[in-house]
Amino acid sequence: MKILKNNFIKYRHAIPLLIYGIIYMAWFSHLEQTVTSHYQLIHVALDDHIPFCEVFVVPYLMWFAYVALVILYFFFRDKDDYFRTCAFLFTGMTIFLLVSTLWPNGHHLRPHIMPRDNLFTQLVAGLYQADTPTNLWPSIHVYNSLGCHIAVMKSNRLRKYKGIRIGSFILCVSIIMSTMLIKQHSVFDVATAFILATIMYGAVYGSDALINVYHGMGNRHKRKPEIG
Repeated sequence: MKILKNNFIKYRHAIPLLIYGIIYMAWFSHLEQTVTSHYQLIHVALDDHIPFCEVFVVPYLMWFAYVALVILYFFFRDKDDYFRTCAFLFTGMTIFLLVSTLWPNGHHLRPHIMPRDNLFTQLVAGLYQADTPTNLWPSIHVYNSLGCHIAVMKSNRLRKYKGIRIGSFILCVSIIMSTMLIKQHSVFDVATAFILATIMYGAVYGSDALINVYHGMGNRHKRKPEIG
């Protein structure tokens, strides 16, 4: 029992992650099932000049592992960076959910017929079936990729690992490009994700206010009750 108690105390910072994950998935699933028509169409002229390139489905799908690995790394190695990363990601994801709820949106960018038949177009077709062309603005794929790369670049622990920093940059850029090249997002979704990430960067990394709040909460948990 003592070991379980110690592990619970050591890893209790997983609780907000688990709770938010459940809330996010339930909310997003509801939107995917209900926002099927009568939504604001997102389209800009530049969308029509971006070619469909199915090979970019690979970095698009790698996004799931990228985000998970970054969160898990900081979860076990650096609680301050973990808190900053979660604050950055969760705030943007919540704004995305609110936007999708209050202003349902979608696009008509996907090809009606795949121009080729290969493994990559089959993966894209499967992705299209699993993910509706709605609830897009701002792009969470783009926003979270920026958030994860920022976390990697701001990490003191990873400062000396040049290969990881370069690899994160390449993957981040590839994922951002993939959202447009496999017609999952409009340029508008990508641009607004950059704007939101810029604002959140200032809020999360511009000062130590959030970290001070986090440490203040931690100290309250550690403080023992006084004996009168």
